[in-house]
Amino acid sequence: MKIKSGIAWVMLFFGSSLELAGQATSPFILIDQFGYLPQATKTAVIKNPKTGFDTATSFSPGPVYQVVDATTDQPVFQGAPVVYDNGLTDTDSGDQIWWFDFSSVSVPGNYYILDVTHHVKSYPFLIGENVYHEVLKHAVRMFFYQRAGCEKLARYAGEGWADGASHVGPLQDKNCRLYTKKSDAGTERDLHGGWFDAGDYNKYTNWACSYIEAMMLSYLENPDIWTDDYNIPESGNGIPDLLDEAKWGMDWLLRMQETDGSVLSIVGLSSASPPSAATGQSLYGPASTMSTTSAAKAFAIGYKVFKQIGLTEYANQLQTAALNAWNWAEQHPNVIFHNNTSANGSTGLGAGDQEIDEGDVARRASVRMAAALYLYEMTGENHYLAVFETGYTVLPLFAWSNFVQQYWNADQLMCLYYLTMDGVSETVKNNVKTALKTGFNKPDDYAGKLGKDGYRSYIRDYNWGSNQYKSDYGLTFYLLAGNSLEPDKNSMYAGAAADYLHYIHGVNPMGFVYLTNMNNYGASKSLTKIYHTWYDHIAPAPGYLAGGPNENYTWDGCCPSGCGSSVNNNLCTSEAIPVNQPAAKMYKDFNTSWPLNSWEITEPMGAYQMAYIRLLSKFVSQKSDTGQTNTSLSEQPEVYPNPAKGLIYVHFAKEQMHKLELFDVQMRLLKAQPANDHFAQLDISSYPSALYFLKITTAHKSYLQRIIIRQT
Repeated sequence: MKIKSGIAWVMLFFGSSLELAGQATSPFILIDQFGYLPQATKTAVIKNPKTGFDTATSFSPGPVYQVVDATTDQPVFQGAPVVYDNGLTDTDSGDQIWWFDFSSVSVPGNYYILDVTHHVKSYPFLIGENVYHEVLKHAVRMFFYQRAGCEKLARYAGEGWADGASHVGPLQDKNCRLYTKKSDAGTERDLHGGWFDAGDYNKYTNWACSYIEAMMLSYLENPDIWTDDYNIPESGNGIPDLLDEAKWGMDWLLRMQETDGSVLSIVGLSSASPPSAATGQSLYGPASTMSTTSAAKAFAIGYKVFKQIGLTEYANQLQTAALNAWNWAEQHPNVIFHNNTSANGSTGLGAGDQEIDEGDVARRASVRMAAALYLYEMTGENHYLAVFETGYTVLPLFAWSNFVQQYWNADQLMCLYYLTMDGVSETVKNNVKTALKTGFNKPDDYAGKLGKDGYRSYIRDYNWGSNQYKSDYGLTFYLLAGNSLEPDKNSMYAGAAADYLHYIHGVNPMGFVYLTNMNNYGASKSLTKIYHTWYDHIAPAPGYLAGGPNENYTWDGCCPSGCGSSVNNNLCTSEAIPVNQPAAKMYKDFNTSWPLNSWEITEPMGAYQMAYIRLLSKFVSQKSDTGQTNTSLSEQPEVYPNPAKGLIYVHFAKEQMHKLELFDVQMRLLKAQPANDHFAQLDISSYPSALYFLKITTAHKSYLQRIIIRQT
C-alpha cells in the first residue's frame, strides 16, 4: 500500500488553512496561537516542506518580516528571518526552516507576523501575562469530562457534552465484582468515581496515582496560580479547582483500598456513547504490590498538600491510608497482577496492562523510592529516606553511566525532587547533582540537542504519546533552571522549556494546536477529533491533549487482506493515513477504529494531559497584562462577568470611558458604542459562544481585554 501524494493529501491536513494561504493567512508561518509572555523569547518558525505529504507546496520567506499590531494594523517591529542549519532539511519534520526572532516585542496586545514581500501573515496571537490562563483551565477540565459516576450538567459541561452519571447502574461501579467471580455478590465493592484513563473507560490504579501525584506537584511548584473558578461542580468552595479534581481521583483511590491496606489494581468498565449509556457489568482486578505502592505514594503527597491548605481531617485520612498501603506492600513485595491477559483469565479486563513487569527491577524500585520520599516528608522518619539513599544506584541514571532518556522521565524528575528536600544526605545529594548534570549534558539528547531541532523542541523518539514527551522535556528544562544545577544555563533552559510549550500550541510541522476544540479560547487551528469512545460521533470537549505524531504508526497487521472479510479488508483503504512520513508529520486529525487504529496517534490519556498541565502551569502567573497582580487592578478597567452571556459590564474608577469596541479573534470589529461614564454595559446576547476582545478607550489611552462569551 502507498499513501496518495500531492495536493489532495495536502488539503487533507491543511484544510482551510491552505485556502487562506493565497489570501491572507499562511500555514507556513507558525507561532504559538495562544501567545507569549511579555519577557519571553519569541520565535516564529517558517517552513518550506521538502519531504512528506505537503511537498506539493513550497514557500520561501521574503527578506523582511514584521510584527504587526492586529488592532491598528501598524508594524511595531521589523527584522529578517534567519535560515536554520544552513538550509538543510530538518530530519524529524522534513522541512527547510527559518527562524524569526521578535523577542523585543513585549507590550501587551494582539499581533500577527507579516511576510512583507508575499503579503501573507500568521495566525493572530497575544502578548500578555495571562495568555495561558484560560488554556490551563480547559486543560484541567479535561479530567472533569473524564470523571466516571459524575453527572455532567450542561452548566458545567456545555450543552454538547451534558450527560448523566455513568457506570452507576445495576452491577456497575457501586456494586463492582471481582473479575473471576462475576456472579458472587460477596465480592462486591463500591468503586464508583475516578477517571476514565484514556479514550476507553477503564480505571487503572497505577496510572491514576501518577496523575494525582502530578497534580500535587503542579500545585506545590506554583500554588498561587490555582484558582477556584474552573466551572466544575466544586467551583466556589474555597479550594483550588485543581485540588478539587485531585480529590475526586483520591476519593476513588480510597475506595480501592481494602481493610488490610492493599489497593485493588483496576476497574474495567463497559463502553457506549455517551458514557451514561454504558450498561455492562463493572469488574475489578485484585490488589498487587505496585498498585498498593503507587497508592501509598499518592496518599502521602496528598497528605502534604491537603494539610497545607487546611483540610486537616482529610489529610489525616490520607496519612493513615498511606501508612497502611506502605506496610502491606512491604510485607507483600512480589504480588503481581497482569490484567487483560489470557494466562490468568483476565482477557478483556481493561485495555492496557497496568502492571509494572516483575522483571523491571529499576522501575519497580523507582515507584517504591518515590513513595518512600513522600512518606519521609509526611512522617519525618529516616527509615523512609533510607529507601532512596541506599537504593538510588539501581536507577539507570547511576547504573547505566549517567543514562537519561525520555522513557525514564519520572525517575529523573524524582531525583530533581530529592534535591529540594530538607534533611537529606549531602553525599547523596552531590552524587545526584553530578549524575544529572552529566547525563543531561551528553551530546546526543536533552541539553546536548538544544538548537539542533528546527521546531526548537527536540525529542529522541516520536513514539506513541509524543506530546507527553514534548511536555516532559520542557518540564525537565524548566526544573533544571529552577534547581540552578548550572546557574549560567538557567536562562537558556527556561527558554527551551517555553519552546516545548509553543510546539504543542502550534509551532509544529502540522500547524495544529494539539488540544481539542480550543478555537473559542484563542487557538486558530485546534484539533477537531480524537480517538475516544464518547466522541465517536460528536466533536470532543475542549482541552484534550492528543497523543501526537507516532513514527511507528501504520495499518493494523491484518491489512491489506487478512482482516477476516472483504468488508474488513476494505476498511484498510477507507481513508488515507499518515504513513511513510517524517516522524513529526505522522499525524492526522481523525477518530477511526480498527484496522486504521487512530488511537496510536490521536487518543488522549491522563498521563499526556498531566505532563502538559504541569509544564503549562509554569508559564501562568497571577499578573495582568499590565504587570500588576490581579488583586490590585485599580489602574485597569474591570470587566465582568467573564465568561459572560447576555450583558457584560465595564467599570473604570480611574477615568471616564469614551468608547467600547468588540472584536472577534481575527480582530474584526463587531460592535462599537459610545461610553461617557465610569460605568457602562454592553449587550452581547447576539454573539455566539467564543473568545472575543473588548477595546476600552478613554481620553488618554486604550485598553484591550480578552473576554469569553458563553451563551449556554
